[in-house]
Amino acid sequence: MDLIICVWGLLALIVEGIRCQGVYAPPTVRIIHSGHACNVEEERHTERVYTIREGETLELTCLVTGHPRPQIRWTKTAGSVSDRFQDSSVFNETLHIAKILRTQGGRYYCKAENGLGSPAIKSIRVDVYYLDDPIVTVHQSIGEAKEQFYYERTVFLRCVANSNPPVRYSWHRGREVLTQGSDKGVEIYEPFFTQGETKILKLKNLRPQDYANYSCIASVRNVCGIPDRSVIFKLTNKTASPSIKLLVEDPIVVNPGQTVSLVCITTGGEPPPTLTWVSSNDSLPQRSVVKGGTLTLPAISSDEAGVYSCVASNNVGNPAKKSTTIVVRALKKGRFWITPDPYHNDDNIQIGREVKISCQVEATPPEELTFSWLKNGRALRSSERMVITQTDPDISPGTTNLDIIDLKFTDFGTYTCVAALKGGGIPEISIDVNISSTTVPPNLTVPRGKSPLVAREGDTVELECLVSGKPKPIILWSRADKEAPMPDGSMQMESYDGVLRIVNVSREMTGSYRCQTSQYNGFNVKPREAIVELIVQYPPTVEPVFMEMRQGLGRPVVMTCRVLRAHPSRVLRFEWLLSNRLLHAGAFDAQRDETEYTIRNLNRDGWGEYTCNVINEAGAGKCTFQVTGKAYAPEFYYDTYNPLWQNRPRVYGFKLQWTQMNPNAVDRIVAYRLGMKQMGLQRWWEQEIPVDGTINKGELMTHNLTELIKPESYEVRLTPITRFGEGDSTIRIVTYSAPINPHLREFHCSFEEEPICMFTQDKNDDFDWTRHSAATRDTKYTPNTGPSGDRSGSKQGFYMYIETSRPRKEGDQARLLSPFFNVAPKNPYGITNPPAYCFGFFYHMYGKHIGTLNAFLKQKGQTASEGPVWSLSGNQGDRWKQAKVSVHPTASFQVVIEGIRGPGIEGDIAIDDLTLEEGECQDPPPNLSSRAQYAFSHIWLLCITIVITLLEGQR
Repeated sequence: MDLIICVWGLLALIVEGIRCQGVYAPPTVRIIHSGHACNVEEERHTERVYTIREGETLELTCLVTGHPRPQIRWTKTAGSVSDRFQDSSVFNETLHIAKILRTQGGRYYCKAENGLGSPAIKSIRVDVYYLDDPIVTVHQSIGEAKEQFYYERTVFLRCVANSNPPVRYSWHRGREVLTQGSDKGVEIYEPFFTQGETKILKLKNLRPQDYANYSCIASVRNVCGIPDRSVIFKLTNKTASPSIKLLVEDPIVVNPGQTVSLVCITTGGEPPPTLTWVSSNDSLPQRSVVKGGTLTLPAISSDEAGVYSCVASNNVGNPAKKSTTIVVRALKKGRFWITPDPYHNDDNIQIGREVKISCQVEATPPEELTFSWLKNGRALRSSERMVITQTDPDISPGTTNLDIIDLKFTDFGTYTCVAALKGGGIPEISIDVNISSTTVPPNLTVPRGKSPLVAREGDTVELECLVSGKPKPIILWSRADKEAPMPDGSMQMESYDGVLRIVNVSREMTGSYRCQTSQYNGFNVKPREAIVELIVQYPPTVEPVFMEMRQGLGRPVVMTCRVLRAHPSRVLRFEWLLSNRLLHAGAFDAQRDETEYTIRNLNRDGWGEYTCNVINEAGAGKCTFQVTGKAYAPEFYYDTYNPLWQNRPRVYGFKLQWTQMNPNAVDRIVAYRLGMKQMGLQRWWEQEIPVDGTINKGELMTHNLTELIKPESYEVRLTPITRFGEGDSTIRIVTYSAPINPHLREFHCSFEEEPICMFTQDKNDDFDWTRHSAATRDTKYTPNTGPSGDRSGSKQGFYMYIETSRPRKEGDQARLLSPFFNVAPKNPYGITNPPAYCFGFFYHMYGKHIGTLNAFLKQKGQTASEGPVWSLSGNQGDRWKQAKVSVHPTASFQVVIEGIRGPGIEGDIAIDDLTLEEGECQDPPPNLSSRAQYAFSHIWLLCITIVITLLEGQR
């Protein structure tokens, strides 16, 4: 019995299990870069600084582990106001910014979360380096500024260049380098005196030799490969700050549609100033044309009126600026009102009393506005009984009044107010006002049945006020019950017929609305007003609107539909339906605000869509429940890199791993349907993967995909199957690719692709390893050395070897470096128990001059490698053999394969099929040296003896 237990134990260790408990893991995160970095450095162990030149490509990749697959989000701290990245997020692994700007520097955060534990967050600071062209500005000492620079004047040359990192400045006069103390007439202000921003050259009491070419050189010392930049300024006895003159009036008054030209000329300045135009409207009009100092505005409009300035600059002294204002003539908004009797507060026009007619327009420019009055089409002049006045523009600008004193029957008629601008070219505005015995003040009423007005949500409603009176006034609508905007967003809406029309009325519009008369186009009397009530009915708002309920057969299901709000709030009834079949109906219990439907024992007929309608006068609110036995989707077990393995030169395999989301929510999963198709093709290939027993939450399942063609990618679809049928599917893409900077799980390289799995040649060795296949390798000169095929025996398969023919000499070394493999610590305080990895490879060492093959472990931070972890010398025969060795790194590491040339040309050493797997090496290599074979045979005989002894003891 003990023997059986022993054998079963050995089988359990040998046969790979397809399930593993507890693979759910919180996320971990690392940030790597693959863009154009100038430098990447670690700061204080926690912060990484990534330096990049402006205009280059920033590419940061967030590498995550954890199961379920974490969601990744890139965010950024607020940098410049113009940088909009902080307002958004990037929801994928790689953050890519082409042609990065200086404003896009700052700290970037990668956040990964999968619902387990706290989110994992890592950050990296991106420092964008740049250097702009320097600018030299020239100033005289305060109080001594004149038209020109001349003797006995002190001059300052100030050099400024925007940069990151801080810039250093140097000055040259002609070819002479200027330094502090090199010339008594020169002082150089160091950055200490100028807050590190500028460097100022001071020329004391100008001398003839000071009139020269000065060059300022700005340098960031070739950081990031940024070259120095320089600027030259020529100082002469004619050097002067700019002065200009505008050849236009101020202001310029024009009619709309005219073309306006503004001319600006320089009247002084050396070097010759540069002229630019700016506008008070933030930017020049789109159609404007600038040619030299002339600004042309074709077909000007009222929107283009404003202040236009000509600015001249030559970096000497302060820029010169001259401005002019363009005024575009306009007349708009003609309005009138009638005041029946200003002194008696009378609302009616009466014979023998006074009547005032007021007329108002908006005019630009206001001082050009003129008014005239007509009666029945004939000009009217001011008299003792007909007094025409234009009121004070500061009190009521653009207004004229006609006072009719002691109104007579003959005064009835049509009065016309005509507004014009003195300059002409603008159409007049005329307003007719009728004064007659039928002119009556306004009155407002609400039609019967129009208040309260009841409407359904979404309807178009018309609130109505009947307005009487002659002339008919404008009606203003506003909210009467609260300070709230009207449907168009304004606080008041105008209506000329007394009707307020609201399209698609909503529940928020319920309330009181005020209609009132405006003084314009009507009587200037106390405003009339009326109130209209609006009631907007809407069907019940319920929750949930939709809910999927997954449940296994034989279990209870409880569905609850809850009412949040409704108007009218008195809910009449409810009804539950399955598809269109009525299950239950009744009066709604207003005390509970909800209704329930229970399935006590779910059977196959109970699957389907359940609807609960809660109904009032305005309609029905609907809760929908989808009751299903559909299994949840499986979750593929992701790590940062594809756990890829390769078994033959032309094909590869993939270990598909997954867990099941909420496996106990529905009936037992009996199988998975696996679908697979090659990317770019239409045909799916499918098979079923049976499942024995019940799947537990977090249980890891695996299935090996084989015969995948290199280097094709595949779309893989996995669907759980229960008694209900197929559940939700999950899709992932399987890609054949060599991992970049891999986190170890299973790494394999057979050198079939040109990138050779990110292996690199050591730059400090004597010669390089060569990638070759037996089909292309010329063995004419050295037939008795090297392999005749790759490890699998294929003539077309590739491997790496060292060519020991001339000019190689004895002792020459060739080293091949693997990519860095990252060791994730088991706890945040570092690695206390170093993880084990099994490093394996096949080697071919055939030839009488074979030297030595070494394997080293090179850990990050080590200045020199320790001794080899594996080494072999001499002729091993014309066959491939396997080597395996366990390594225990404590930091990120590389594997180094070193070939050393022997005493002659028949010494080619080859390697193939390198592997690196988690865990100690379990099985010994099948091809062992004679000494190892001898030891192994003795151990095997010992094991057989023990087994025989056990069997004898049981007899």
